[in-house]
Amino acid sequence: MKTDIEISQEAELLPIKAVAEQVGLTEDDLEAFGKYKAKIEFDTLRRLAEKPAGKLILVTSINPTPAGEGKSTVTIGLGDALNAIGKPTVIALREPSLGPVMGIKGGATGGGYAQVLPMEDINLHFTGDMHAITTANNALAALLDNHLQQGNQLSIDPRRIIWKRVVDLNDRALRHVMVGLGGPIQGVPREDGFDITVASEIMAILCLATDIEDLKQRISNIIVGYTYEREPVTVADLKVEGAIALLLKDAIKPNLVQTIYHTPALVHGGPFANIAHGCNSILATQTALRLGEYTVTEAGFGADLGAEKFLDIKVPNLGKAPDAVVVVATIRALKMHGGVSKDALGLENVAALVKGFANLQKHIENMKAYGLPVVVAINEFVTDTADEIQALKELCEAIQVPVELTSVWGAGPVGGKALAERVVQVIEAETPNFHTIYASGVSLEEKITTIVTEIYGGKDVSFSPKALNQLKTFHKYGWNRLPVCMAKTQYSLSDNPALLGRPEDFTVTIREFVPKLGAGFIVALTGDVMTMPGLPKHPAALNMDVMPDGTAVGLF
Repeated sequence: MKTDIEISQEAELLPIKAVAEQVGLTEDDLEAFGKYKAKIEFDTLRRLAEKPAGKLILVTSINPTPAGEGKSTVTIGLGDALNAIGKPTVIALREPSLGPVMGIKGGATGGGYAQVLPMEDINLHFTGDMHAITTANNALAALLDNHLQQGNQLSIDPRRIIWKRVVDLNDRALRHVMVGLGGPIQGVPREDGFDITVASEIMAILCLATDIEDLKQRISNIIVGYTYEREPVTVADLKVEGAIALLLKDAIKPNLVQTIYHTPALVHGGPFANIAHGCNSILATQTALRLGEYTVTEAGFGADLGAEKFLDIKVPNLGKAPDAVVVVATIRALKMHGGVSKDALGLENVAALVKGFANLQKHIENMKAYGLPVVVAINEFVTDTADEIQALKELCEAIQVPVELTSVWGAGPVGGKALAERVVQVIEAETPNFHTIYASGVSLEEKITTIVTEIYGGKDVSFSPKALNQLKTFHKYGWNRLPVCMAKTQYSLSDNPALLGRPEDFTVTIREFVPKLGAGFIVALTGDVMTMPGLPKHPAALNMDVMPDGTAVGLF
């Protein structure tokens, strides 16, 4: 069986100019990065914004497991299949982070015969967006520490600085560090720490900004810390928003690439969904909606994280709700949610599948609670049995949810044709009645309680003493009216990764908040979720190499 990278390297790519021509773009609309990658120019983005938007399909999934779900693969395969049945489609995806690429999760370019290309470029340095975001974030950190060193005119309390440095790698050794050591000329000593780049507020801002001016305004609103009098200090107070925006002037432009079957794909921005808002950029999605009749996009991890944030945070900024939601599930993962160990997933177990279906059913209920039509995609694995497939179809049909088996990993668009036809049928037959899960004017506590009880299915919310003190500050400044971005384990509906399936009667603990006024939301850290992941015992990097001619090997 060929690996993903072997399949991708055997594919024949079209010049990016030819891909652009499929959706009415010319060479003048592009800023080329070699033969097969390009950014779309600002003038083109402004021109396209005046066109009407097409239909939007959001792909999400059940809670992920080590068994694999294949959400990005289904997203790409569905886009290819829609084009194959005569529905002009553009795909909008996030950019991969080097953290999971070099770690355990893998890349974010799909798999098998449903991939965006050039796979190795996208999974590694791509067009430099991640590096620009990292540099912008760390430039702000350097300017902040220099302000302390040069007299601290704003009276910033070094103990209450909340802006962290970032690096686009899983590096647990950097979670907590001391800076400014070594004497007066080395800076002001203080505690600091690193997040992974995709958790940076700069990443969130880039993905929510609609143009350069909006980007600059959002950067100016960033809270970097507090004064000795406990008053917030912003980037506008430091007067460096222009410099930070300048570092992002190219990174904000969406990237155009292609699938194996030459479907145009906009791959741009990459916030994690467990510790950030988990959606690709507003600019990429808006552009895709105007280049095709259909746009297929995805939101990170399960529907309790990525999809909830897509609908409650991104949609109000995007101005367009999905016309349908596809929830991806695998029989392997559902059996794991039903109590089967990873080494026994290859054995038929209909009873465990039925038990694990509770997880999928909860996500279906959640998406319907937003007033959106739902289709279930069964992402087929070779170990799935006929009885298991039939059982899962019957479970979906019993709750009146359309369901289709898809095999795009092995068969490309042919394997996604039934799903594509069903999704189009649902979109043409049903009109969404979209509404967010909470009203914009309610308090932060009410928003969190609504998400925990209605989306996660929990019983209650517990706030740590630190979180309660922070809430008082947020109420004082009116920040409690902002949307909430929950930072939670992706593996469970609860904040305990060990509670699989559909747990009940659990309490979610909010240990701390991080105000992200530039992004326009408040992050709520739950359980022991980390904003800087660590590497596993056997990271994927151990399998990687490069040949003398520059060919990548071992990249999945």
